[in-house]
Amino acid sequence: MPNPKRRHSKSRTSKRRAHDFLTTPSITTCPQCSEAKLPHRVCLNCGYYRDREVIEVDSE
Repeated sequence: MPNPKRRHSKSRTSKRRAHDFLTTPSITTCPQCSEAKLPHRVCLNCGYYRDREVIEVDSE
């Protein structure tokens, strides 16, 4: 295995790590109930996905 001959500087390490930040998840609104939900997932408020009821949700 090759090993580095010299240590990397702090600036070089920081430049490499500049893209390792966390991103916030994108949030869409449900077309049925207008609640916030993750894209490509069933709405947990009304149970709809792409204009079809997929799961039954107990309305309290």
